[in-house]
Amino acid sequence: MRKRMDQLLHDFDGSSAMNQQKEMNEFMYESAEKISFFFEEKAFDEEGNLKQPKEVSMSKVGHALHELDPVFKDYSRSEKFSSVLQSLGYKRPVIIQSVYIFKQSGFGNDVAPHQDNSTLYTEPKTTCTGLWLALEDATTANGCMWAIPGSHRNGLVRRLIRGEQGLHFDQSSPSYEQSDFVAIEAKAGSLVLIHGDLVHRSFENQSPNSRHAFSAHIVDTVGCKWSPDNW
Repeated sequence: MRKRMDQLLHDFDGSSAMNQQKEMNEFMYESAEKISFFFEEKAFDEEGNLKQPKEVSMSKVGHALHELDPVFKDYSRSEKFSSVLQSLGYKRPVIIQSVYIFKQSGFGNDVAPHQDNSTLYTEPKTTCTGLWLALEDATTANGCMWAIPGSHRNGLVRRLIRGEQGLHFDQSSPSYEQSDFVAIEAKAGSLVLIHGDLVHRSFENQSPNSRHAFSAHIVDTVGCKWSPDNW
């Protein structure tokens, strides 16, 4: 996966960065069915130019790697992958999005506390699970995930909704105490399963080491439906 991403980055024309900055909502929507390249906010200078090579300026690539790229498709449709979903009780699961996350050394962005069901909502029951595969060791130094144990039992607290004016949350974010979070350190090759209602986050990577990962989000299609106002 890392070798394949190196190739995708090599072939990517970084000049499209300016368009991404100006039309972020539309760029985000279109990425659902494409392999799109997202830059770190801190990768640009005041004039909107990249401060360093594109290979170390990227935040993530998504959101259809599992459908459009042969390497990521093979993994996402493998027997090992599907057996995990069967063990979780999914009846007819689909991968709704996939993301390659870089968490770049020195400025890999801070990700605020959130729940995956907030953006990947099914009704009348929520069914999202995240499968997060560490491609490099994830530690507290390089921005590993943190989560509040048991928070998935409290249900979904808010949703991100797509409307005529773009994306908005239907409620303000609750405040969380950092002391309630525990670190989820993971060795390269480890798979972390994330309940859709689990409150989790990560901090900026201030170490000299990147923290690459591949994440796929799953929803069921039996007994529920994909919400039409998801992003």
